[in-house]
Parts: sequence; C-alpha cells; structure tokens
Amino acid sequence: MLTALLLMQLFHVLFLGLHDWVPLGRLNDVAAVRAENPMSKLIAGTLISTVPFVIGLAASLYYKTFPGWLHWWLWVSYALLFLGELQAWWIPYLVRPEPLRASRYAAMFGRTHAFLRTRNGIRPNTLHVALHAATALTLVLLWRIT
Repeated sequence: MLTALLLMQLFHVLFLGLHDWVPLGRLNDVAAVRAENPMSKLIAGTLISTVPFVIGLAASLYYKTFPGWLHWWLWVSYALLFLGELQAWWIPYLVRPEPLRASRYAAMFGRTHAFLRTRNGIRPNTLHVALHAATALTLVLLWRIT
C-alpha cells in the first residue's frame, strides 16, 4: 500500500511539473497552452502547483514511518488538489456552464485526445481524466494507510 502511495505521489509530481512543458503526442498540446498563457504565468503555475507535492514526496521517501505532520500535509495537499479538479473541470462539465472557461479549455485542449463527449462546452481530455482518477486513488490510499 505504501509503495502504491509513493508511486502515485511520483506520478503527480511528474504530471504537474511536466504536462505543460513536454509534448506527449495527442495527450497534450504544449503549443496551445503556451499560446494561451504568458511564460511567466506558466512558470509560476508550474511551481505553485508542483512544490507542495515535491515536498510531500521527498518527506515520504525520507521517513520510514510517516510522522503526523506528513499525514496532514498529504491529506491537505491532495484534498485541495481534488477539490480544485472538481471546481476546474467537473462542476463546469456536469453542473454549471462556464462559457469563458469552456472557451479557454477549447483553445488549450481542443486538439488533445478525449473520450468523453462535450457538455456545457467542456470536454475533459484523457490526460486530465487520468490525473483526476490518480488523485482520487491517492486519497483512497491515504485513507487506507491512515
């Protein structure tokens, strides 16, 4: 279980740190993301979204048994990430249309692979669906370990 949690943490660090920078075929569109975001915003966004998970992964690898603060750090980090994913993707997709977000997502992710149909102008792409599923699985693993 602990190995699975460490692997999920590594996945998150790699995903959050690289998905806007490294081309992954039809899974992402780095050029479209760069066209929609100034370089300074991309750098800041990558750092802000990645650093908490780097800290959590590094501490998880360092300690043989997780101290209390690390449990809290992981729970808060991944719970906030999951809530952000719900707010950014799933609430606009399933519940409440957000035309500006839909337009922005179409520009950045419109040419990426997706298997879900469009709803409210949003079509979650495969790469983000994988991230969201990994976040949910990470929370389940944290719950099982705790």
